[in-house]
Amino acid sequence: MSTIAAIATATGAGGIGIIRMSGDNCFNILKKIFVPINKDTDIEKVPGYTMKYGYIIDSKTNKKIDEVIVSFFRSPKSYTTENMCEINSHGGTVIERKILEQCLLNGADLAEPGEFTKRAFLNGRIDLSQAESVIDIINSKSDKEASASFEQLQGRLSTEINDICNDLLDLMADIEASIDYPEYDIEETTNQKAFEISNKIKNKLLNLENSFENGKLLKEGVKTVIIGKPNAGKSSLLNTLLDEDRAIVSDIEGTTRDTIEEFINIDGIPLKIIDTAGIRNTENSVEKIGVQKAINLIKDSDLIIAVFDISKKLDKEDMEILNLIKNRKSIVLLNKCDLSQENEETTNYMSSINKTVIKASMKTKNGIDVLYKTISNMFKDNEVDINNGIIITNIRHKNQIHKAIQNIEDLQKCIKENMSVDILAVYIKETLENLGEITGNNVSEDIINKIFSKFCLGK
Repeated sequence: MSTIAAIATATGAGGIGIIRMSGDNCFNILKKIFVPINKDTDIEKVPGYTMKYGYIIDSKTNKKIDEVIVSFFRSPKSYTTENMCEINSHGGTVIERKILEQCLLNGADLAEPGEFTKRAFLNGRIDLSQAESVIDIINSKSDKEASASFEQLQGRLSTEINDICNDLLDLMADIEASIDYPEYDIEETTNQKAFEISNKIKNKLLNLENSFENGKLLKEGVKTVIIGKPNAGKSSLLNTLLDEDRAIVSDIEGTTRDTIEEFINIDGIPLKIIDTAGIRNTENSVEKIGVQKAINLIKDSDLIIAVFDISKKLDKEDMEILNLIKNRKSIVLLNKCDLSQENEETTNYMSSINKTVIKASMKTKNGIDVLYKTISNMFKDNEVDINNGIIITNIRHKNQIHKAIQNIEDLQKCIKENMSVDILAVYIKETLENLGEITGNNVSEDIINKIFSKFCLGK
């Protein structure tokens, strides 16, 4: 493989920037652009897991570019299992790019997105499910999501999948023995054993598949939709929850015409907050699309926060909103309680409905703590215990596990119908292929490329 290089730190100003190189020619390239402060240092002989201080230079002019520390990693004990180095420079786009340019001018190729992790997978240091957990850790939005992803990086899912595959292979060996030695008439015993083992495997797979609902909650958050009439205070609520001016707030009705999505964390519970267009009857074609979008989101939400103006009398549009949330998990937020007049009829009616009702003011922030506590209590019972087993967070893994379960169920039907053992072998092989796509033992190049294309450069 060629030697690759990329900037591993995020774009922009920072205290430190890291430029990575990996490949057989890594140290030869480094020799041309790195001058250690200790002139006697032989870069080719620097042991792994050590660091050297010095300067990156322009290989043509010998002009110093930056003062750096270089970390050395020797094959096979590196992230990619190849020779690697990481150049720790001062942060900042200009310096990092100049150092990267020197790496490329002296023989390195620019790494593709995720290519360092892809090489770790191709070189056998990690399997595909572990590789995918790397991007999940990077994209984590809560402590628990990060912990679940780290457990996968440590190989918990891989171990479970491999244990299931070993059970399948043992069963396959028994079946093939009965095929090869039919004179011993062991088919009936094999069928009984196959059913017992397949039940054990099916239960393990079902546990993994069922964990996806918790995994989805960790990864995507509680889908929380803010709805209400125009000027009820929906965008103000979003800004208050985020503690920033994310949405435009105006006295003009219909300011929000599309959805705004952000993530927040309440007591360890990740919430995907979606602000929507004000729900009302309108002749404006663009606003109509926004209103319909809001109504559609209600049907697909985990939680609805319906915002009403406590100073106004409820009208037909308010009643329509209450009807939309009637059978949904929702909180009614009566906003603008800071105003001197409170509509008594509105307050009395809201207290009679079977919903959690909170009086609040986006202006004074009154009631926000109560809202936080209410949401926390609503979802604490569903809180994911990452120490209680393996959590599937990846839809690709879930789909493959589902296919494996279907094949096991087909296998069990064949056993009940006393079909020949060679037919059983077909379903076992298909199940092994399904699970092999999770760990990468049986996966196409297209799927591999698709997975690693989602990674950032330098990882």
